[in-house]
Formats: sequence, C-alpha cells, structure tokens
Amino acid sequence: MSVVEIKGVSKFYGKQKALNQVNINIDRGEVVGLLGPNGAGKSTLMKLLTSFISADEGEITIQGVNVREQSLKIRQWVGYLPENNPLYPEMYVREYLRFVYEMYPNKQRNPNRVSEMIDLTGLGPEQNKKIGALSKGYRQRVGLAQALIHDPEVLILDEPTSGLDPVQLPGIRSVISNLGKEKTVLLSTHVMQEVEAMCNRVVIINHGQIVADQSIEEFSEMKTSDYRYKLELKETINAALLLEIPFVQKVEPLSEKEWIIIPAEGKDIRESVFKFAVTHNLNILAFSRIEQKMEEIFRELTAGK
Repeated sequence: MSVVEIKGVSKFYGKQKALNQVNINIDRGEVVGLLGPNGAGKSTLMKLLTSFISADEGEITIQGVNVREQSLKIRQWVGYLPENNPLYPEMYVREYLRFVYEMYPNKQRNPNRVSEMIDLTGLGPEQNKKIGALSKGYRQRVGLAQALIHDPEVLILDEPTSGLDPVQLPGIRSVISNLGKEKTVLLSTHVMQEVEAMCNRVVIINHGQIVADQSIEEFSEMKTSDYRYKLELKETINAALLLEIPFVQKVEPLSEKEWIIIPAEGKDIRESVFKFAVTHNLNILAFSRIEQKMEEIFRELTAGK
C-alpha cells in the first residue's frame, strides 16, 4: 500500500470541474513534482490532501486512513506549506514556531525542536525578528519550518521556493531532497529547474486531469515526434531549396543563413544534409541537433488539451 493513494478524485466549484477522475499513488521516499499551468488544479489537489476541502467524487487515503473521515488525524501526519504562506506577522520567529509545535499533540516533547528547525531552514540570522519584518524569502523559510515542526510523514509544499534568492535556493532544495529520502513529499512549482533539482518523479496536470506521470529520468528523456536540427550556412538560400533534402518535413528560418530543420519521424538526415551541401556548393558553418528542454516537453503536454 502506498503512503498516499488518490483514487478517482473529482472536485467541482459550482459547475466548473477543477479535478476530473485523478488517480495518483505516492510511496515513501518519493519527491513528486506536481506541474501544470495556472488553473490546472494543483492547489485544489493539495487542499484535498490536507483535508482543507473535501472531494466530490473518489477517495483519498494517507497511510491507509481516509482523509474525509479522519481529518484531524491526517493533519497530524501532514506538513503543509500553502501557496500564500499565511503567517502571524506580529509574532517573532521563535515564538511562532513554538506556538505551532505546541498545537500538535505529542506526549514526548523535544525541547530543541524549534532550534533544530531554525538550523535546518537557515533561519538563524533572523530568528529574533518579527515575521512581519522578514523578507519574502525568509518568510518562506518560516513557512517551511512550520510545515516540518511536528516531523510529519507526508509533506505537501505549494511553491516552496517562491521568493528565495539564488543564494538561498540550493540550501532549501537540498533540505527538501534530503527529506524526501525518508518521507513522502509532493510539491508544486512552475520552475522546471526546481523539478530537476529536487524531484525523482513528475506528475503533470492540465484542466484537472493527469496528462503525464513519470520518473524524472523518463520525463527528461521524452522526445517529440520530430528531432530538430540547427543549420548555419555561409551562403543565403531559401526554404524551398532546403525542403529538397530527403525526409526534411519542415524548415524554420532563424536568420538569412540560420535554419531550424525538422525531419520526418524517425529519420536521420545528417548524411543527407552534408550531401545536399556538397551538391549545391554550400559551406556548412555549424550543424547540430537541438536538445529538447523540459519546458518544451511541458508545453507540448499541456497545449491544446
């Protein structure tokens, strides 16, 4: 049995279907990146998992316990960092984290827990300030610390690195990646580099439906039906001439002498391109295959669906 099991879950807001028959299982030791355009249903799914709202159809269980039926127990097992990260700005960092920690039932209190979370999330330099005086990046760290304070089995993180500067990012990414080795982590993000840096699995949601669910390795290796090549010539030619190359399906100009060449599916045109250049007395200055980026794969999976 997986730690998190989402079976046939749908959610309506009035007549609008935010989620449509979603099925996901997440095991311990997984850091799953939840990707999707704005309005795809990411935040709705996270609110369902944390029992902030209830599903209209389907079932969600965490460690075998139904989220709808035992929401208080679920909240003890789940650490949640919502997208807007609501905090008490008039409270001091230490005071707030102690307040959150003491809300959770625990017969064996760890007197050093607040200090441990401050160290883990890098809040040390700001720990004696009021939350309202912190930068957005440090407020985000406070939000992450409160999500971790009760040592939850499952972490639900909505845009966890939002507001962090490039210096702060590696540390928080490392924290989340390491937590994923012993916990179950689901995080949403709009930044592909975040997925590559922290996740070992990718789930893409669009219009409330899952359109991809793969390991990070499988996702990174995905290709479109067409490879693309970049060709730079010394001479100026027109598109019609390039289309004479065997198995060339489409060409796109980048400049008068630079072209993107898209061959027919599964066809290797490299030899044909060099023969074409020799036949027409053309000088090739550069010729290389363009590696498809994760952003492009994401756009293809979510476009027009």
